[in-house]
Amino acid sequence: MEWFSALDGFTQFFWIIALVGSLAFLFVIVTTFAGVDGGDDLDGMDSDVDGDAGIGFQFITFKNLVGFFTIFGWTGVACLNAGLSKPISVMVSFIAGLFMMAIMAFMFFSMRKLADSGTLVYKNAIGAIGEIYIPVGANRSRMGKVNVNVQGSLRELDALSDSLFELQSGTLIEVIDVTSNGILIVEPTKKPIEPIKNDSYELPSHPTKL
Repeated sequence: MEWFSALDGFTQFFWIIALVGSLAFLFVIVTTFAGVDGGDDLDGMDSDVDGDAGIGFQFITFKNLVGFFTIFGWTGVACLNAGLSKPISVMVSFIAGLFMMAIMAFMFFSMRKLADSGTLVYKNAIGAIGEIYIPVGANRSRMGKVNVNVQGSLRELDALSDSLFELQSGTLIEVIDVTSNGILIVEPTKKPIEPIKNDSYELPSHPTKL
């Protein structure tokens, strides 16, 4: 405490940001790689900067902001210790923080795409019949989710629609196209949903007599 009290207010500011940011950064990294990832919607700060309405490259998220303040704080401490002026220290720290945000955004974007893709070929969903799980907005105004049978298993996938009205939960849909980033384009249908068949076993159509 004596060491901290001896610092000027500007240096204390950078130290506080660096220490708090480091603790938050450690928590984010541990929970992410431990699989206890609550997503980037913890504080509603997600901003999709991709041109498509689907899940794209997200730059301003809770995780990325944690990375920004962590590097911002430690870079500021290093600059002040190196004898740089306050304006230059702030400028260098800000640039370093933005660079860290870009690195984290790309890292989590790549991890998300890898987890979502797997061996799934989205084009195989074209023509499949499914059901709306989360309402899909009209004219691609809001992305929703659908349950659709793709490659032999029922999957929950993101979806958009060119329909003139919102597709409510429970609406039967047909996949008519897929965007370049794996978002299904759906439209209402009256076709029944085909049952999912297990590769190793299929239930008989009639009860077996003993």
